[in-house]
Amino acid sequence: MIEDRKRPSRVSGFRACLIGGAFFLALLAILRPITRFEDCPNYGGNGNASAFANPAWDFYLTLLLFGWVSLVVVEQTLPVTWRGRGGADVALRAVGAISLATVASCGLFVNVVVLCH
Repeated sequence: MIEDRKRPSRVSGFRACLIGGAFFLALLAILRPITRFEDCPNYGGNGNASAFANPAWDFYLTLLLFGWVSLVVVEQTLPVTWRGRGGADVALRAVGAISLATVASCGLFVNVVVLCH
């Protein structure tokens, strides 16, 4: 008997991770933060400054990065992510997606938000 079951999508479980990564790349391209320590407004002095033209983006970016990692975790709990896969495959995909989003968000946070502080 031939079964007409669809194969699971290759990006299932990585959608929030990939879309979020593309979102943050586009956001940083639009906001154009300072990328060199020497370009900070407080270079050579002390105090806090922002890498963005609007200092409120330090908070917004932190909040958005935390939300991105949370969405990746939520995506891993959805049944559509598990469809047609075994337990080990689901666990490996979940660990991979969550680790990738966490490392990317922490690296982005350290490189952009903390740069001028």
